[in-house]
Amino acid sequence: MYLRCVTTDSSERRGLPMADPAPPADEWEIARLDLDAYLGRVAYDGALAPDATTLRELHRAHAATIPFENLDVLLGRGIALDLDSVQDKLVRRPRGGYCFEHNLLLGAVLERLGYPVTRLAARVQRAGGMRTHMLLRVLADGKPWLADVGFGASLLEPLAFEAGVSVRQGGWTYRLDHDEGRDVWLLRSEDFAGWADLYEFTLEPQLPADYVVYNHFTATHPRSPFVGQVVALRTEPEVQYALRSRQLTTKRPDGASTARDLAVGELADVLAGTFGIHLNAQEEAELRRRAAEGP
Repeated sequence: MYLRCVTTDSSERRGLPMADPAPPADEWEIARLDLDAYLGRVAYDGALAPDATTLRELHRAHAATIPFENLDVLLGRGIALDLDSVQDKLVRRPRGGYCFEHNLLLGAVLERLGYPVTRLAARVQRAGGMRTHMLLRVLADGKPWLADVGFGASLLEPLAFEAGVSVRQGGWTYRLDHDEGRDVWLLRSEDFAGWADLYEFTLEPQLPADYVVYNHFTATHPRSPFVGQVVALRTEPEVQYALRSRQLTTKRPDGASTARDLAVGELADVLAGTFGIHLNAQEEAELRRRAAEGP
């Protein structure tokens, strides 16, 4: 299976270096990546040279096509972080996931293409300061970038590690700040009310086992915002959608916001139409049952 995948993937067709045909025992399971399937999933057919342009375009394509959602937590299935499980769910089924799934997948893609990638962990402000988020530090064109397709209501494109520089992405504005005293980086977003912290992180590399621990908390602990309720998030250049429990919120860069409470029977249609998350009949029935019980 591994040799067949290597001899037919897009890297060979586009003249890129092939992966080392050693057994797929690497730390992040890069050799198990089905690159062609991923590129098809995100509808990307551009260049694959490991530069800043490709990084930006892949990041934007991923964020636009693979939803952020926690439904397997709500449905009692749990979240598996091995690359085969992540690909099966986000690429082949196709469904969405939350930060660990999204960024494990993107990290594997980028490393497969030749980017140096460091996996990091962040403390999300509204989650009480715990390390519950995964992000990537990627080298491209000789400088580091923050890549993060797994925060839901956040970046459309990667950010250069340049402290205090505001960057506009569609109607949204972000910046990275560096707290030199603590040696901590902060990702912030700006809206009509001013700057707000999204998360903070150090540059300490993480191991696969670290994410197993973080994921266990995020998927099972009663204090986790992903336990006991539907969560789906989507950011477009001029609008953000957030579904939490049965409330659908729509927010725009100028601060305009609307919220609507959904009936249990509306959830599946909203997940499909607004977020691109399609459930089978059994999943829809279980979603209605659990949503009716409330958080």
